[in-house]
Amino acid sequence: MAEMILNPSREKSLVQRHPWVFSGAVQKLRGKPGQGETIEILSSEGAWLARGAYSPESQIRARVWTFDPDETIGSGFFRNRLAASIGARRVMGLEKTNAVRLVNSESDGLPGVIVDRYAEYLVCQFLTAGAELWKDTIVSELQDLSPCRGIFERSDSDVRFKEGLSPAAGRIAGEEPPGAVEVEENGCRYLVDIRQGHKTGFYLDQRDNRAFLAGYAEGREVLNCFSYTGGFAIAALKAGAGRTTNIDSSRGALELASRNAALNGFGAEAMENTEADVFTLLRRYRDSRKSFDIIVLDPPKFAESRSQIARASRGYKDINLLALKLLRPGGILFTFSCSGLMERDLFQKIVADAALDAGREARILRWLTQSPDHPASLNFPEASYLKGLVCLADQR
Repeated sequence: MAEMILNPSREKSLVQRHPWVFSGAVQKLRGKPGQGETIEILSSEGAWLARGAYSPESQIRARVWTFDPDETIGSGFFRNRLAASIGARRVMGLEKTNAVRLVNSESDGLPGVIVDRYAEYLVCQFLTAGAELWKDTIVSELQDLSPCRGIFERSDSDVRFKEGLSPAAGRIAGEEPPGAVEVEENGCRYLVDIRQGHKTGFYLDQRDNRAFLAGYAEGREVLNCFSYTGGFAIAALKAGAGRTTNIDSSRGALELASRNAALNGFGAEAMENTEADVFTLLRRYRDSRKSFDIIVLDPPKFAESRSQIARASRGYKDINLLALKLLRPGGILFTFSCSGLMERDLFQKIVADAALDAGREARILRWLTQSPDHPASLNFPEASYLKGLVCLADQR
């Protein structure tokens, strides 16, 4: 087996069980491993540190499979990791849904592997060289450990390019999924497009946050920005919201939002769907003095790299400033960042600055994060990507 030798004093993160080895930490490579093949990772003094997958095209040159020298990488390894990950979901309080993340990449010991279950279908992403190499083995084990009607691949994320991999999507086992798969969540029903929707089809990481919003929604008018297929709006309506408005730039997503409303027994009068750029439309709302009781801001990732943090901060400031100006006295802002590089303290400062400029006195009611089936390993803080603030806004 090929060996990766690290530069002096670069083994600290691995000793602390962080699963990544960056290119700058590599002193030399013994052998000629292929893309995704298993390598031994050694300190500069030759001490064994870990066993991982080699990725010659990525800045993350190796991702650790195991820190146990006695654990070999093969079908038994993947079966054990998958079984442990799937088993862990049984203690997470997910009885009120049939849409669950079964495998969450590094935090479940399987870097680059994402597995989501939507009713009778599994959707997989294989986002790294190692995950791609072992894809057939993983799919085979999944069919036994989590029986389903079909498995669909959605490895069409841009991150694959960084690994030297081409996008891949399509049926890889069992039946082809229908155009929309119906799932249930906390009494709500949703149609999920697992073939062409965002990520694997739905934002499962916001499940608990949709439920939390429902507790504030009765009798209130809700504006749901970057709404996708209306997840927050449906949860609000189910809880007795007076009226909801979705804004998204995707006509297809809004059409599915309308179908979701009908699926839950709500007529067109309960939900308004507007295809627009959120920033532009919120400015129009501001100029026309439109207002709402609850506003949800769940934008796409604004920062893909550290060099984009400053620009992302301006975007978050702008969108939160606009939303705070549109909130009625005593209104509630649910604002999120899914940019893993956006630190929690910085996000709070951005929202605080926006409130100051908007002339609002805002208090934090709760911090929010991703649902428990998207766990974050203590040794892998990058997995804690979703940050949310619930703020009560009064006039100053």
